[in-house]
Amino acid sequence: MANLVCEILLTEAPLDAPQKHPVEAGAMVEFWGMVRRLENGRYIEGIQYEAHPQMAKHQLRQIAGQAADKFRLELVTIHHRIGFIAVGEPSLFLRVASAHRGEGFQASQWIVDELKKKVPIWKRPRFKIDDDKRPASMPPAIAGLAATTK
Repeated sequence: MANLVCEILLTEAPLDAPQKHPVEAGAMVEFWGMVRRLENGRYIEGIQYEAHPQMAKHQLRQIAGQAADKFRLELVTIHHRIGFIAVGEPSLFLRVASAHRGEGFQASQWIVDELKKKVPIWKRPRFKIDDDKRPASMPPAIAGLAATTK
């Protein structure tokens, strides 16, 4: 797409919605991916995200370009946070602008699905430790380490 505005960011800093770029689209869709409190039925404190930065940025740019072509987007913004992210904080910010809302919603879902399949960003949940389930002989710090390495 000739007039596509594309912004890709991989950062350890907390995510904020960036300034809106001037576009003449009829729809702008934003999505925030938040760290939820349950992972595989267990409570967590947060998630440690790791990435291969150059490969991740390259894949994100490719996905943004493909989405722009497929859904006729004028704008694609993808910001992904790496490092430790606590429960309730955002790990992903996505914004797309399109002529109509249908393409915007479809593009947003497609981008997140492709990101999860193709981008080398890995997550490791930090599980909360239930002291009632910790062996009496195991100090809390050791129990916490054992739970996160399983």
